[in-house]
Amino acid sequence: MTEKTISLESYSPLEVYGINDRNINLLHDLFPKLRLVARSDMIRIQGEDQDIEQFEQVFTSLLMYLDNFGKLDLDDVRRLATNGNASEESVNFREVNADVLVHGRNGMMIRARTPNQQRMVESISRNDMIIAVGPAGTGKTYTAVALAVRALKNKEVRRIILTRPAVEAGENLGFLPGDLKDKLDPYLQPLYDALRDMIPTQKLVSYLEDGTIEIAPLAFMRGRTLEGAFAILDEAQNSTEGQLKMFLTRMGKSSKFVITGDITQIDLPRNQNSGLVQAMHILKDVRGIDIIMLDDRDIVRHKLVTNIIKAYEKEKNSST
Repeated sequence: MTEKTISLESYSPLEVYGINDRNINLLHDLFPKLRLVARSDMIRIQGEDQDIEQFEQVFTSLLMYLDNFGKLDLDDVRRLATNGNASEESVNFREVNADVLVHGRNGMMIRARTPNQQRMVESISRNDMIIAVGPAGTGKTYTAVALAVRALKNKEVRRIILTRPAVEAGENLGFLPGDLKDKLDPYLQPLYDALRDMIPTQKLVSYLEDGTIEIAPLAFMRGRTLEGAFAILDEAQNSTEGQLKMFLTRMGKSSKFVITGDITQIDLPRNQNSGLVQAMHILKDVRGIDIIMLDDRDIVRHKLVTNIIKAYEKEKNSST
């Protein structure tokens, strides 16, 4: 009799075992010749080599399914465990959902929802750098993060770097309590929110702890070379000309860069020019860089957001 141990590593035991261990109990029933002991993030298996090998193939497929779809329930376990080739079925699911960028938490399908978001998806496959500019609510950041998560899951990159300039949006936050992370997190919260939609909680925590995903202010990028990374600079309109040039020149081998921003919401002091505005002019004809302009037709928030932006644009145009 052989004994093997499977480590769940960065997976949440609850997501794998199911509520009240329903998933693991079903596996007990489906593999009666094996003795399975699930403790915390470890599963110990005892049995004949052939039975253990079959179980490992099925269990690998279950984890693959959880990675791709963000959920694993009894029906999923039963279907994948009893299918002749569970790995092949997982691949077929991906083919059927070819337009889905990421399967987020609870099976949420995250895909491009507007023509310009779809252009971002198509452009990143042809270019190593894209600049996506548009008003609030057009899904620039969300689509960029989904592309980064997809690239990480597909092993096209080794890590994700998410950054923003730490510029206050018309507010003075003053002296914030806590350590450096506590002071900076309010600026970076939208990036955390997008990641939480797309990656299971336990795996996200693991990625953040081991540096697979890094979220940091723009100033922390200085002096680095980002190789094998999918890097996103969000709110780039609030970077100075020097800061944006610094970020653009961090690009290393096998990397993808996405720069997003809204040039109608620049919060820099009046004596500083926006690096994003300058970059759009300087880089517009550089091969390998695509500049994508999103507009109010791409807004996917509450319908009032579109009306609000149009009203402000109308007021701006009437006063000039």
